[in-house]
Amino acid sequence: MSKPVTGAELISAERMRQINEEGWAEEHDDCHVNSELIWAARCYAMPGVNADSHVPVEWPWHPADWKPSDDSEWNLMRAGALIAAEIDRLLRKRDRIERRTT
Repeated sequence: MSKPVTGAELISAERMRQINEEGWAEEHDDCHVNSELIWAARCYAMPGVNADSHVPVEWPWHPADWKPSDDSEWNLMRAGALIAAEIDRLLRKRDRIERRTT
């Protein structure tokens, strides 16, 4: 497989890393029903976030899970992957609702 070269490819690669290396699969993401994935994405996407950044008040999880980088592109890739996870979660939710109503 070739190395990702676009933002969308980088986000997709980060999402796959989250699933394969971190174990954040669909079942895990489906438990986040209070916009946690969106809040986490917002925190990583904030301008000026770096490895020395304090845990944002809005961070939805344990402070030890806050792991920004000094690489702003990496932080944005992580934010994008979290948004992709939220979109996928919403799509699965919609599909479950549609199956129940048909």
